[in-house]
Amino acid sequence: MGYKTYTCPISRDCGGCEWLAVPYPIQLRRKKEQVEGLLGEMLRADGGKLEGIRGMDEPLRYRHKAATPFAHAPRGRVLSGFYAAGTHRIVPCAECLVEDARARRILNAVAKVSERMHIPPYDEDRGTGVLRHAVVRCGYATDDVMLVLVTRVDELRNRERLVGELRAACPEVTTIVQNVNSRRTNAILGRLCHTLYGPGIMHDELLGCRFEIGPTSFYQTNPQQTEVLYQLAIEGAGNAERVLDAYCGTGTIGICAAARRPGLRVVGVERVTAAVSCARRNAQANHVEERSSFVAADATEWMAGHGRAERFDAVIMDPPRAGSTPEFLGGVAALAPGRVVYVSCNVVTQARDIELLRSLGYRIESVIPVDMFPHTRHVESVAVLVRR
Repeated sequence: MGYKTYTCPISRDCGGCEWLAVPYPIQLRRKKEQVEGLLGEMLRADGGKLEGIRGMDEPLRYRHKAATPFAHAPRGRVLSGFYAAGTHRIVPCAECLVEDARARRILNAVAKVSERMHIPPYDEDRGTGVLRHAVVRCGYATDDVMLVLVTRVDELRNRERLVGELRAACPEVTTIVQNVNSRRTNAILGRLCHTLYGPGIMHDELLGCRFEIGPTSFYQTNPQQTEVLYQLAIEGAGNAERVLDAYCGTGTIGICAAARRPGLRVVGVERVTAAVSCARRNAQANHVEERSSFVAADATEWMAGHGRAERFDAVIMDPPRAGSTPEFLGGVAALAPGRVVYVSCNVVTQARDIELLRSLGYRIESVIPVDMFPHTRHVESVAVLVRR
């Protein structure tokens, strides 16, 4: 067909890149068709426009966050890699096409160091062992690299030797954190963290803004496409002077908007207190603290209370995969912003929520698909709605 495709020696076993053998232009076409199938009827009814999908020039090495589980292997070895699709069998991986080139080498080095030091990997059937997972975050616009070691127990013997061996094997790592997860759960991270080396945080940049990232912070895996996504969200807010950034997390979208629009004022609402504290530090670091404020509260409750006294020209919402709720969407409509920008990582729930927003007095102006995860079926989209 004249298209380039990519190959991976473990793609059949891993299953993570299910469309790896599909030429990238065809992947993009399929993803746009997926969005069209879910939102096309509403778009046509509203006279809105489905724009072209925003893909990557080179869909490789885009994942700047990577993780591995650990398991016992014969002769005292420690296995690391990916779970085979639909199982908890680990497929070893020497290198991954879609991860930052540093990440997998660091994760495999953790397995080797734990072997030498006889740190037992976690046994999920028995609930025993020490080392459960390792997570690496690599800076996109910085050289920062954070390594998080997830352990079942708080006590970690020979910490100084462990840190020394990891630093010798992975000199690019700028901070090492121990995260304790004692629960018998599929969730990777627990709540308790200990800094073993470095500052315990890292920094990265998006759209020229600098952000602090902690070991449990939410931060997009594909920063290059995140810049595309955020720019579209900012443009979707139009000439708004006051913007509500709901589900704001550590404030990334709102801070980028305030930095790019000198007259813009942003209010961010987030229920996780630690994320709000981080958002405030990020605002100060980017010199927009006088035009941005962040509130630790449930966004639905806040809109029904304090939010009623505010006037917002636009609301930017970026909910989790499960989408929003009727109560939240009703709260948005009650604020009566001229524009609602809905950033979604699940177009199925986005379509459901947009249908409700349309019944509350909004129409779709545009929808733009964004390919955040090439070689998978996953597609994100930015929908802009305007008040009728």
